[in-house]
Amino acid sequence: MEYSHDTFISPLTWRYGSEEMKHVFSEVHKRKLLRRVWIALARAESKAGLVTDEQVRELEAHKDDVDIDRATEIENVIHHDLMAEIKTYAEQCPKAGGIIHLGATSMDALDNADALRFREALDIIIEKTGVLIEELAKRAEEGKDMATMAFTHIQPAEITTIGYRLSQTLQDLAEDAEELLRVRDSIRGKGMKGAVGTSASYSVLLSGTGISAMELEQMVMDELGIKAYDAATQVYSRKQDLRIIASLSSLAATLHKFSLDLRILQSPPIGEISEPFGKMQVGSSAMPFKRNPINNEKIDSLARIVEGAYQSAWNNSSLMILERTLDDSANRRIFIPEAFIAMDEMLVTATRIVKGMNVHPSATRRLMESYGIFASTERLLMELGRRGADRQEMHEVIREESLAAWRDVQEGRENPLRQRLMNDERITVFIPAKEIDALLDASAYTGDASKRTEMVVAHATALRPRLKKVK
Repeated sequence: MEYSHDTFISPLTWRYGSEEMKHVFSEVHKRKLLRRVWIALARAESKAGLVTDEQVRELEAHKDDVDIDRATEIENVIHHDLMAEIKTYAEQCPKAGGIIHLGATSMDALDNADALRFREALDIIIEKTGVLIEELAKRAEEGKDMATMAFTHIQPAEITTIGYRLSQTLQDLAEDAEELLRVRDSIRGKGMKGAVGTSASYSVLLSGTGISAMELEQMVMDELGIKAYDAATQVYSRKQDLRIIASLSSLAATLHKFSLDLRILQSPPIGEISEPFGKMQVGSSAMPFKRNPINNEKIDSLARIVEGAYQSAWNNSSLMILERTLDDSANRRIFIPEAFIAMDEMLVTATRIVKGMNVHPSATRRLMESYGIFASTERLLMELGRRGADRQEMHEVIREESLAAWRDVQEGRENPLRQRLMNDERITVFIPAKEIDALLDASAYTGDASKRTEMVVAHATALRPRLKKVK
């Protein structure tokens, strides 16, 4: 089967995501993993005398000879995709064909293959999260002392720094990365437990061989390099899928907020930070002057795909009845690959944005000149209290002067608050005008933002070696 643009193809197939991630969720790779499970099972059964070494060697010789066309042809007749793959493999292995999948049920193969595949996919996500953390840590360190306006309620508030603002995302990313590592290390396969998880078929098959069903399962899982659940039904607990998607959803939330903030900061009224914009890039088909934040918008758009997958994973976990219903099968083929591929694209895009984003000092200065002095009034209020002034009275004085100055700012005039405060005798009786001027220097009102940025950067940097792809 070859698909072209004459029919529907998911944008995740050709527009988004890395080839590396899309390979993990390809049909070819899936079927190779299934064959890996069948070989591991056959090898374990050979130790019980049920399969010959020659049969195992034949299976190994054809482990990469995936033939999707032939499997599809068979499936169109028998309407069972796994049996179609087994029959295809069996045709290639005339001596071993009869022992493929011996004692197993479909999910013994599929769920173990999925566990391997999801671990591979998480390795990619973890590594790319590490790259993003590294780049964001650099930018946070660079901007740790760059004073700028902070916003609460999307209104100018007090002063922060560029680096401290970035450190909020960096801190969240580090926590997301640690959760991804935990989830990755917790992944288990179903094991080899048969139709309802009791291993009854294997117990009968192994009768008299001196090998128990549990021992057979352990041999298979040791070869595959993953652990098995102690208990399972026909499938491994779909809580595992929920945990995996939850970890991706949390990471998506971090990137969504980061990109949403950058979209706001790129708007001309603020204009402080902008995403990289190509020399030949077109912002709008109608408005040639536009520099739209399309990469950050893409991240926010794809994040909704990942978040939406969580609901499907939750439903599959909670609505599977007793030992197995098949109502998870079709949606898992869609939402799990989509969540991983979308997340992959988001991480690559976010890293490109962080590496190339522009910080505009002129915009920062404009914001500070217009609004920074309002934030500095808190510093003045604290100093007035320290010098014996009535805190409540001074609060009211500064409030009156600030509201009067705010009206001028809203009319587009220069902010007069500095002069108003320096000339207010209710204040100068406690603090000379010259000292008031110094206290209203907003750039110095960043508290311990720089030090806290360094703390976050240090933690994130220490985490980085653990985020290298597991070989």
